[in-house]
Amino acid sequence: MDKTFNLNDQVIMRKNHACGTNLWTITRVGVDVKIKCNNCGREIMMDRLEFQKKLKKVLENAKIKEKE
Repeated sequence: MDKTFNLNDQVIMRKNHACGTNLWTITRVGVDVKIKCNNCGREIMMDRLEFQKKLKKVLENAKIKEKE
């Protein structure tokens, strides 16, 4: 499975957020990754290695969407 991710990608995390969804949008990429919950708007920041462990699937790749 391809787990490459970029800014503004829609991702599914392994565990649900407290609000009940596991769909997030990437808002910052670097040494740390910042993601925003698509349901409640809560933003969290974690290091890249932790993010890659918790990432389940990249749903929507923003770069592919821009080309269309």
